[in-house]
Amino acid sequence: MSTFDIVPKTKQDALVETLLRLADDRLIHGHRLSEWTGHGPELEEDLALANVALDMIGHASSLYGYAAELEGKKDEDYYAYFRDDMDFKNIAMVELPRGDFAFTIARQFLFSAFSYFLYKNLIDTVDDEQFNGMLQKHFKEIKYHLRHSREWVLRLGDGTEESHQRIQDAFDEIWMYTGELFDLDEADHAAIEHSLYVDVTAFKNDWQDLVNPVIEEATLTVPDDDQYMFFGSRQGRHTEHLGPLLAQMQFLRRSYPDAEWK
Repeated sequence: MSTFDIVPKTKQDALVETLLRLADDRLIHGHRLSEWTGHGPELEEDLALANVALDMIGHASSLYGYAAELEGKKDEDYYAYFRDDMDFKNIAMVELPRGDFAFTIARQFLFSAFSYFLYKNLIDTVDDEQFNGMLQKHFKEIKYHLRHSREWVLRLGDGTEESHQRIQDAFDEIWMYTGELFDLDEADHAAIEHSLYVDVTAFKNDWQDLVNPVIEEATLTVPDDDQYMFFGSRQGRHTEHLGPLLAQMQFLRRSYPDAEWK
């Protein structure tokens, strides 16, 4: 099932939809992080960002692989390379351009904090053994991503005047995309009924209790929640940035669709 106007009717449909949403978030986020390879502010951080990117893409690969198994596809490549932008189900936050280092860190921190609570709750809820096993494995790496990005938020916010301003600007720019993290549609509710997803609104306060004190400790100002929020990416209404990203990522694979690694 890949269209956005159909609510999952069976447990398998709901599982595939959930797997693809999680995987698309991580594939696109991993691709953005990979754009830092060779461009990090210092060698150690260059390697750290590359490793986080590999983690994200690895998480996506395993989730896609299970979806392919359920849908009877040859392998997970179909989901990454042969879908158009409207078929992707990732949130808009992860598709935004790379930006500067402060922007990357702010996005990583907000996304990792959300992923931490999401996976923590999913592990306690999901009754599909294979899916739950992946969640537990990925959760260990998510905790590192959160710790790493938190340390950099503090370092940049309470650093120089320029680093302070850059990461404040980054949080201000990204904040309008945080509302989508806690949005639920009919597909989510169907997955919740099958114990394959959780009510993300239930841990929004926990997310705020983690995120806001870190921003304040970094001597930054928490952006106002009472502002315009972007919605619709789960239903295929993406920003103008996803299309060019996919064109770059998919070009080689689409040019040689029958090629095989030797």
